[in-house]
Amino acid sequence: MGESLNETDVAAEPFTQFQRWFDEVLRAELPTPNAMTLATVAADGMPSARIVLLKGIDHNGFVFYTSYHSRKGRELTVNPRAALVFYWNELEREVRIEGAVEKVSAAESDEYFASRPLGSRHAAIASPQSEVVASRAMLETRFAAAADDHGDTAPRPAHWGGYRLLPVAVEFWQGRPNRLHDRLLYTRTADRWTISRLAP
Repeated sequence: MGESLNETDVAAEPFTQFQRWFDEVLRAELPTPNAMTLATVAADGMPSARIVLLKGIDHNGFVFYTSYHSRKGRELTVNPRAALVFYWNELEREVRIEGAVEKVSAAESDEYFASRPLGSRHAAIASPQSEVVASRAMLETRFAAAADDHGDTAPRPAHWGGYRLLPVAVEFWQGRPNRLHDRLLYTRTADRWTISRLAP
């Protein structure tokens, strides 16, 4: 598209600017607009990344949900810092986010878990996420047992819940002709945000 990204046009802080872009993504009806890459780092320094879904944003941070026993959950326990990347190819836009990560409240996790389809709740109860399993049949047996045990209630298991990434740096990237792209970096210093332009 080659749209411009100018310091004089963006919001003073990144949350409002992200919401502006995200609203445009929703209007464009792009597939899975809330898909984002989550990168974490293990205690030995080995990084890992996977796609997760953004489930909330406010002026504190970006929220996603998972099993606390998963690989990402274990890595966030030993190193509670992470990075997120959104990429919307059709709009030639990318957002990179870095910061500390904390668990959301139990009440927030309960509310979101209750909103999920019943089958997804049963799967969260049944699946030992990121662990080696003997077979698909074993997973299906555990799923059936969870459905039998919990029926329509399926309460949130203690090992499953949300995280909020609290950003200290957010970069907005806009594709431009000749690869002379626009990059604006929001950096948090004390209680305010500063905006810098980066070379492409």
